[in-house]
Amino acid sequence: MTFLFVLLIIVACVFLGLIILVQNPKGGGLAGNVGGFSNQLMGVKQTTDVLEKGTWVLAVVVALLCLFSALFVPKATASNLRGQEKTTAPAQQTPRP
Repeated sequence: MTFLFVLLIIVACVFLGLIILVQNPKGGGLAGNVGGFSNQLMGVKQTTDVLEKGTWVLAVVVALLCLFSALFVPKATASNLRGQEKTTAPAQQTPRP
C-alpha cells in the first residue's frame, strides 16, 4: 500500500512540475502561445486561470497523499522494540574452592 502512495505522489509531483513550468508570471510563456490554439479556444486569461487552479489542486493532492500515506507506514510496537534491545546480564562467576 505504501508503494501505491509513493507512486501516486511521484506522478502528482511530475504533473505539478509540468504545470508550473508551463506558467510564466508575466503572462507570456507557453501558456500564452501554444500554437495559437489556446487563444482561439479559451483565451489567454482563461488558460492561466486553468493552470493556476490546476497548480493548487495538484499541490493539495500531493499534501493529502503525503498525510494519508503516513497512516499506512508500519509502526514499531513495544514487543518489537523489546526484541531489538536485547541486553544480556553479565555472567556469574562461581567462587573457586
